[in-house]
Amino acid sequence: MRNFLRGADGRLRQLVAFAVSEGWSVSRTAGGHIKFSKAGHASIFTSCTASDHRADLNALARLRRAERGQSQPSQEAI
Repeated sequence: MRNFLRGADGRLRQLVAFAVSEGWSVSRTAGGHIKFSKAGHASIFTSCTASDHRADLNALARLRRAERGQSQPSQEAI
């Protein structure tokens, strides 16, 4: 895939493939996080090497909520 996914596990690669298929742009931040961005939507961030096995599922849920136009909890609430 892309060079910024080097070292990422398969679940993250699947998440990125889903996001790209839905029209999201995916990049890696200077801090090593993955940034999903799409015009008209707030950016969504997730860790590239998350220690919690639910991190990929949580990011997928945030992407789906953004697509449906539902409000997302603020970063402070997470």
